[in-house]
Amino acid sequence: MPFDIALTGLNAAQNDLQVISNNIANSETSGFKRSRTEFADLYATSQFGTSSNAIGQGVEVAAITQQFTDGDITFTDNSLDLAITGQGFFVLSDGGSQTFTRAGAFQVDNVGNIVNSSGSQLVGFQADSAGNLTGAQGPLAISRGNIAPNVTSTIDIDANIDASETILPAFLVGPTGPDPATYNHATSYTVFDSLGGEHVTTNYFRKDSATDWQVFQFVDNVQVSGPDVLTFDAFGALTAINGTVGQTTTTSAAFVPGGVGAPTTFTVDYSDITQFGGGFGISAIDQNGFATGRLSSLDFDPSGTLFARYTNGQSLVLGQVALANFANAQGLRPTGNSSWSESFASGQPLIGAPGSADLGLIQSGSLEESNVDVTGELINLIQTQRNFQANAQVIGTADTITQTIINIR
Repeated sequence: MPFDIALTGLNAAQNDLQVISNNIANSETSGFKRSRTEFADLYATSQFGTSSNAIGQGVEVAAITQQFTDGDITFTDNSLDLAITGQGFFVLSDGGSQTFTRAGAFQVDNVGNIVNSSGSQLVGFQADSAGNLTGAQGPLAISRGNIAPNVTSTIDIDANIDASETILPAFLVGPTGPDPATYNHATSYTVFDSLGGEHVTTNYFRKDSATDWQVFQFVDNVQVSGPDVLTFDAFGALTAINGTVGQTTTTSAAFVPGGVGAPTTFTVDYSDITQFGGGFGISAIDQNGFATGRLSSLDFDPSGTLFARYTNGQSLVLGQVALANFANAQGLRPTGNSSWSESFASGQPLIGAPGSADLGLIQSGSLEESNVDVTGELINLIQTQRNFQANAQVIGTADTITQTIINIR
């Protein structure tokens, strides 16, 4: 009988040693979660239960559970390396089947999909061509194509025109452009045609009376609108345009900038223009056009939104990382490669955006280290070794007693 009990102890210690060995071997594995061996005692029972003086039958391994505590965060120089601060798992698609991981070392494959080292695709919420998140789930992918240009259609000018300026003669345009003697102020900025071509646009301001200013708009030294009359009150606020009280915008007739691309119109918003003393000054000019651009970089924000940055200064949302959580994470089934799959014990995955519900946030350019404490594992290793030796000693003692009984004459 002592042999059998001691043998269960040896087997349990050997299993514990294997678990500790696996933890130590994966102490540098990103996203790895250490395991713990849980033991239970054995008793011989019947339908009437266990007797009060029953002697135990030894020990068994009741479970080997993984501990999903967070590992330390290590920063990297790869913007596609992702770490989760808090709860949740990355969702991976591998041939249609879903797996879940905390290892966030991702890269781009030859067709633009974001994948891990085994080729499993990172799943997220898709975005449409305009960069709006749709909520539809699927593998995240990156397009290497140029971003299409956007033609300028609206211009917002924030400026002050000097109330102390003198009234000038009628606006004149000479062979080389407007006559400087016939306008008080001018400001230039760049606009874009439908093909992304750049064009210099200039607005000329001419004082017509104490309260009225004429505005002329030129594109590549060709007049496209004006004169538009801006009327100000005694406090310097814009009250009317072209005699229409409350109007703050002007719209040009349709034209083709530079003679190329599609016809367009410019709507200029003058609601931020004032007529105060103290000189002419431009605070801001905003226009909604831009040229085509090439992909220059990728980055994720804490909510897991993937941005593509382009050489023209624009950015576009390509998608958002999806995270999954489970009612019982310890019920997940390990599949290798620091991944797990859903099981009956874990419950179904609860998928959402980072930062929502109880899901953690995303940290780009970083990886989560293994949560193995090597020092603690070495201490456990010593304890397991002693347990194994003690059970082996029981077998040796039982063998000595058996030999003594056999040798009785």
